[in-house]
Amino acid sequence: MSESPIHTAPSPDDRLRSTSPQSAIDLSVQIAGVRLANPLMTASGTCGYGDEYADFVDLRELGAFVTKSITLKPRAGNEYPRVVETRAGMLNAIGLANVGLEVFLAEKVPALERLGIPVFVNVAGETVDDYLAVAAALEKVAVVRGVELNISCPNVKAGGLQFGTDPQQVRTIVGEVRKVVRKNILIVKLSPNVTDIAATAAAAVDSGANALSLVNTFTAMAVDVERRRPILANATGGLSGPAIRPIAVYMVHRVYTQVAKAAGVPIIGMGGIQRADDALEFLLAGATGLAIGTALFVNPACVLEIRDGIADYLRRHGLGSVREVVGALAV
Repeated sequence: MSESPIHTAPSPDDRLRSTSPQSAIDLSVQIAGVRLANPLMTASGTCGYGDEYADFVDLRELGAFVTKSITLKPRAGNEYPRVVETRAGMLNAIGLANVGLEVFLAEKVPALERLGIPVFVNVAGETVDDYLAVAAALEKVAVVRGVELNISCPNVKAGGLQFGTDPQQVRTIVGEVRKVVRKNILIVKLSPNVTDIAATAAAAVDSGANALSLVNTFTAMAVDVERRRPILANATGGLSGPAIRPIAVYMVHRVYTQVAKAAGVPIIGMGGIQRADDALEFLLAGATGLAIGTALFVNPACVLEIRDGIADYLRRHGLGSVREVVGALAV
């Protein structure tokens, strides 16, 4: 395997000192006991396994890196076309294309180790046993600090029901995975395609989730009016980008106020974050961490611009720590 351009990272304290906009500002946060130098991380599926983005942005400057979904066996994904741009975001129906657990451990982990920051691995599957096998294997990987359960995948044994849309299914899968996840923290990624996201959040927390990430993409469709057919080969896909941000902020605040705050469970907020003000909306609404996805396709450096913009906001408001704004929304 060829060497990745990722280099040994400086310590988090050195990073804070080396970037002038952050001097005297504490951007560090804790996600269920895992320290991040700042709240920023990649959203699953947008930056591959880390080395794909190394030529465009210094990933060592992030608080954490979240991998694309890993399944027990390799997946080719859906037919093309499987991505389409919309006016305020994009639709994707990638279909969890990935190299599979065996290749991930052998070929992708070494590059992740050179990042020098916490790594969270998004885990997907079709059955509970799939999730258990991958989560158990990741317990043996030192650089991995968290498992992010993607529970918006079809449960084949339940006739296609998505794990993440039914509270009882959430309790089942989170409870089972909790039994094998000990070293790593267990992060549950919530689907927004539900009647009450607080109900699925409560089910996840009650079953042992250490943290929650929300929101995943919204099921949506784009149509080629000339051909009178869906543009995506899969017909529907997941909508991400600026169009979903106000809904995502609302859902983060709802989960924070109704479930997470009282339980002491941190939230990783995501959904259309492009600028520092967008990120601050999520922080004020109750998010501790922030995941950036679609915006990276337009400007890979935006994640660092957002980080520095948060520091500028804190300085202007006379605040010394980003933690002071988490959940500080006046309603």
